[in-house]
Amino acid sequence: MNLHTVESESVQSAALAEQFHFDFLPHSPIVVQRQRGQLTSDAGLLVVRQFDQRWNYSARLAACLVDRRVDPDHSHLSMLRQRLYGVLADYEDCNDHDTLRHEPVFKLIADRAINGDPLAAQPTLSRFENSVTVSELNKMIDFLADTGIEHLKRKHHGAMPERITLDFDPTDDPTHGNQQLSLFHGYYEQYQYFPMIVSEPTTKHLLLARLRHGTAHAALGADDDLRELAAKLREQRSDMAIHVRGDPRGAGFGVPWFIDACESLESTTYTLGFACNARIDVLAAPLLTRAIEEYKSTGHKTRLFAHFSYQAESWKAPRTIVVKAECHAGGTNVRCVVTNLPVHDDAQAQQVYDHYIQRGESEHRMNELKNALHAAPGTRLSCHRLKANFFRLLLHTAAYNLLNALRNHEDVPVELRVAQPQTWRSRIIKVAAILTQTTRRVVVSLTAWWPHWSLLRTTAARASLSTA
Repeated sequence: MNLHTVESESVQSAALAEQFHFDFLPHSPIVVQRQRGQLTSDAGLLVVRQFDQRWNYSARLAACLVDRRVDPDHSHLSMLRQRLYGVLADYEDCNDHDTLRHEPVFKLIADRAINGDPLAAQPTLSRFENSVTVSELNKMIDFLADTGIEHLKRKHHGAMPERITLDFDPTDDPTHGNQQLSLFHGYYEQYQYFPMIVSEPTTKHLLLARLRHGTAHAALGADDDLRELAAKLREQRSDMAIHVRGDPRGAGFGVPWFIDACESLESTTYTLGFACNARIDVLAAPLLTRAIEEYKSTGHKTRLFAHFSYQAESWKAPRTIVVKAECHAGGTNVRCVVTNLPVHDDAQAQQVYDHYIQRGESEHRMNELKNALHAAPGTRLSCHRLKANFFRLLLHTAAYNLLNALRNHEDVPVELRVAQPQTWRSRIIKVAAILTQTTRRVVVSLTAWWPHWSLLRTTAARASLSTA
């Protein structure tokens, strides 16, 4: 045992000896202290690990990486599982694993005995993350799409659907350090990265996550991403119809290279947010006037729709613009989209627009990924190197997809099927237990008075199904 190990254990022992007291019970003072025994606060992670095993999920994700043995005592699979499950349990910081490396459930997740050697510490995990290559990142991106296709097939009883919608969403990721390609974006007024996320609304699976530099255009690279995803999907079903929806922020996706990419693909339609300009304002003015007059006469919120042919200077041909004019107590609102769907009257214009705004459901996925699973590689948790930050974004996305696939099943209670990751933590993952290992088995003992036992039992049955 070297000096560093002795000092580390001495520090841990001192921490374990700390106590504090409560005196609200007059005859029985309460002493609070830590215990080194095989206790856990995250026993519910075992349910996710069981589902992971059935789907062969984390093992395939680790296979995207070349095992260079940064540390001969810790495999890539073991370290990846540490980080993947740490994200799910709200331990997104590598520093957390200096303590979690001794945690019994995390040892089980990484295929170690609960009284076995510790897992990788923060320096080893950081070296692991910084060793990733561009080729490995591309394999991880392919993994997101491939597992999304598997999820789609399960959702549709073993076959690919006839039609699919892809939602393209750029999202700002503020940076607070000296990260590579962190740049100041004028629209968001901050230094940032600008990741691209592509999701599928029926499964809620994130098919793609790509880290981009801070001043990237909202649609930068989206044309190539669309072509690659379309090719993967149509390898499974050649006649699949694809509808593309694009986020309207900034200049949005109504730019020549992305529209041309959509139109170059067979059986591909699109509805893309498009920024209003002076010409469109003139064309939409009569519709807005009607909306204002109708609101004044009825006192109720008014939404009116129209469509017209329009050609921007950078477009090679005219396209259909759908305009929504809205008037309510808070004022007026004009929004428009560009589409190649057939629009012959105002009723169809409303149908096209109302289908487009359903992409708000995909924005919930963004919220879960960024806020619940803390997938913001530009924050204080970030590395200096872009590739390491890209790896972290993909890791958080893979963790999201694992949890999402577990909850998105008819055998899971409804309250968990619609629950956000925070709710999964409070009702499933964050449960205290005592672990006991014998020569034949590991026993995980939960308190008999824990109120969410039935949820855990039902979810565990779903996680143990023969197919994910």
